[in-house]
Amino acid sequence: MSDAHRQLWLLRHGATEWAKNGRHTGNTDLPLLPEGEREARALAPILSGRVFAAVLCSPLQRARRTCELSGLAETMQICEEIREWNYGDYEGVTTEDIHRTVPNWTVWTHGCPNGESVEEVQSRCERAIETAMNIAGQGDVALFAHGHILRAVTGTWLGLGVSSGQMFKLGTATVSVLGWERKIQAISHWNAPTSDRF
Repeated sequence: MSDAHRQLWLLRHGATEWAKNGRHTGNTDLPLLPEGEREARALAPILSGRVFAAVLCSPLQRARRTCELSGLAETMQICEEIREWNYGDYEGVTTEDIHRTVPNWTVWTHGCPNGESVEEVQSRCERAIETAMNIAGQGDVALFAHGHILRAVTGTWLGLGVSSGQMFKLGTATVSVLGWERKIQAISHWNAPTSDRF
């Protein structure tokens, strides 16, 4: 039986080259920069001593390496549902470049040609949340993943839909916690740098 009051800890991977220069990074399997590895190590003091019912991780190496450096590699389970948004034709392209041909484009409203639609990502987020909430035992669940998919999970958790993810800015190697206000799903912490105390 799952924990009815379970929280989801959202942990975005550390910095990569494309994350720093604004290029959309979906399935391109980039490594962390040295800076990103330092950011990931800084998660360890926050996560040490916490017992999670499960640690779910995107299969992409930037998320896996962040999980490893944070100290949770031993309990890591790969979860395809929290792989980053498939950007299709916009993989490796900046929003500024996309706006030259589609001025009003956002991933949150248009999706990506030859990639994923908003509706497809919504379905993935629903499955990811269901998986996390149905894990047996007591305790919270950690999700190591990526900027857009974690923002999409947040919009889904709040019942606002994936498109509301555009309102939640999320930095690399930050900690966010989706929790409860009484019986209502809410945000407990958001976009907290590793210097914050939990």
